[in-house]
Amino acid sequence: MSTTTTTTTTTHADAVRHDVINPATEQVVTTIDLVGVEETDAAVARAVEVGPAWRAVSPADRAMLLRRFADAVEAATDDLAALEVTNSGHTIGNARWEVGNVVNVLRYYSAAPERLFGRQIPVAGGLDVTFKEPLGVVSVIVPWNFPMPISGWGLAPALAAGNTVVLKPAELTPLTAIRLGELALDAGIPDGVFTVLPGKGSVVGERFVTHPDVRKVCFTGSTPVGQGIMRKAADQLKRVTLELGGKSANIVFADADLDAAAASAPMSFLDNAGQDCCARTRILVQRSVFDAFMERFEQAMSQVVVGDPGDEATHMGPLISAGQRETVRGFVEGAADAGDAPVDVAFRGAAPEGAGWWYPPTVVLPRSTQDRVWREEVFGPVVSVMAFDDEADAIAKANDTAYGLSGSIWTGDVGRAIRVARGVEAGNLSVNSHSSVRYSTPFGGFKASGIGRELGPDALDAFTEVKNVFINTEA
Repeated sequence: MSTTTTTTTTTHADAVRHDVINPATEQVVTTIDLVGVEETDAAVARAVEVGPAWRAVSPADRAMLLRRFADAVEAATDDLAALEVTNSGHTIGNARWEVGNVVNVLRYYSAAPERLFGRQIPVAGGLDVTFKEPLGVVSVIVPWNFPMPISGWGLAPALAAGNTVVLKPAELTPLTAIRLGELALDAGIPDGVFTVLPGKGSVVGERFVTHPDVRKVCFTGSTPVGQGIMRKAADQLKRVTLELGGKSANIVFADADLDAAAASAPMSFLDNAGQDCCARTRILVQRSVFDAFMERFEQAMSQVVVGDPGDEATHMGPLISAGQRETVRGFVEGAADAGDAPVDVAFRGAAPEGAGWWYPPTVVLPRSTQDRVWREEVFGPVVSVMAFDDEADAIAKANDTAYGLSGSIWTGDVGRAIRVARGVEAGNLSVNSHSSVRYSTPFGGFKASGIGRELGPDALDAFTEVKNVFINTEA
């Protein structure tokens, strides 16, 4: 997921100070200290020091602590949600869901310590068993678009598996992660087991990648940054999980329920103002129903409310920064540095005037599959719509991208749904819906959308090593 941003920092003699900005008002929320390399090294050293004791905590007791952590987060739902509205510009409804997701992920993985099963493998001459051992210190690098959920996706399975965790929130959106660190201590998670380190990616994130005692990096962000992390991690054969960009397709066949497909299409790309790697930013509509779909889609778009993210009636809030808004504007209105012209706008919604980094929901009609707006991740409230002819054409157009994270298929034919789902190169697909993320199922991408899987039962494999032990019974 692309992360073009602007930051405000001031350097003092003893610390780098960072102003946290409300994207809906452009006002300073608070000012925090950003940590440096020395503080990062100290946190990693502390995580190494307490690692053996955390690993030795009985499975039942580790599970109990994770449940207490979940309870503490749930009790702080209103405060955390309000903090995310102010810090990130998320709508209040989304922010409450995000807190609930952290709670659910912690509770889901609280069952893991007592279920990290090994195997007994039949061999000659003895008993062969396997164990799932923790890696050690795990680092989690969190993006600005979903600070709370993505923190939970990394820290919960890592802690459940017996690892210690150091977590770096994005500079723009550190406040809920800092609060999660405080709640973990309140719940009884020992000091040093989970540490939040607000700081620059070029400082703290870089040190996570190069530090020899950090055994794994979980990174969510842009594909170019993920590639750089993977290259540097190779020097130490450090494990990585990378959740990167997306350019997901929403495929609407002629036999679909057009009313349902059109009604759901706006929020499939407008959730979090389009700053979502799973956003369905390419809509493919079968040619015979293209006009009928677009008529319904325009009507659905007219119902989207863009405004104060603290208002219960709001569907979409602001973009995260002025820089991100300019990036999005360039895709639609043309960017001189990219050498591209404005695109054809089919219709667009409204957005507030004045303070705040607002951009109206916008539907564009690319001239070809080579248009930049069709191929690149916009990371804003912009969707491209194009016609297709048949099943093969739909699959070919959906797969004509470097990415493969998510997507949707709308059809009344179960056989077609299965065929197209198997044909589309993406890690998370929905039929007649736009669901991408459930805490109990695996999440991750194909191709340039990343490596590895988060959530569900598969995630634990990314935080453990398999140890094989043979016991000679014939000696």
